Amino acid sequence: MRDMKTHTSKKIRDAIIHNSKESRRGWLLEMMRKAGTINSNNKDFQFWQQDNHPIKLLNAEMIHQKLEYIHNNPVVAGIVKKPEDYLYSSAGDYCGQKGLIDITLVEPAVISF
Repeated sequence: MRDMKTHTSKKIRDAIIHNSKESRRGWLLEMMRKAGTINSNNKDFQFWQQDNHPIKLLNAEMIHQKLEYIHNNPVVAGIVKKPEDYLYSSAGDYCGQKGLIDITLVEPAVISF
């Protein structure tokens, strides 16, 4: 988990730095810098939360509950009206649309939003 967070946070930061079209670039980098100064485990920035609490998914019901939660996050944030409208989500795949990347659907593929 540590290595994944280290690798992805550096890649995300580099993508933000080098994307001249990102209108929030300065704000994002400043937030990451501030978070990094608060945590003594970091040198100069932080992207991921420091802790993680894995949840054991014991059955299909729990898996679908977590999928619905993740798929509904952009709706709750006011980014889209329906989960399947969020471009960077697998919610569309569960609604019969083709997403940006190939995924393996968790069966049964009936998810109610």
